[in-house]
Order: sequence, then C-alpha cells, then structure tokens
Amino acid sequence: MYQKYCDLRDARGLNDYQVANGSGVNQSTFTDWKNGRSKPGVEKLYKLAIYFDVPMEYFMDTKGKKED
Repeated sequence: MYQKYCDLRDARGLNDYQVANGSGVNQSTFTDWKNGRSKPGVEKLYKLAIYFDVPMEYFMDTKGKKED
C-alpha cells in the first residue's frame, strides 16, 4: 500500500508534508507506514482516496502482488 501512495504522491509532484496538510493524515503516519511500524486503517485510506480523487480500491487492490 505504501508504494501505491508514493506513486500517487510522486506523480503529482507532492511531498508528504503537502499531502498531510491537504488530506488530514498526519505526516508521521506516512513514516510509520514506510518503516512498517503501522498499517493504514480504513479512515486514513478514505482520506487519501478523497485527496487524490481515486477509489479506495486503488489502495486495497494488490492483484496478487505483495502488499506494500
């Protein structure tokens, strides 16, 4: 999941700080995901889906790939 988030962030030329301010997801949350300290919950995925204007399934659909 974290890689999918990074793909969206990078494609839009954003950084974690900008996404945090726009989405309401704390910037430290992204670091926790990256370092494997936590996994995203539905509420945070929902906020990101709205922010990036993608369906929540974008983050949940792994299509047989290892979840990131």
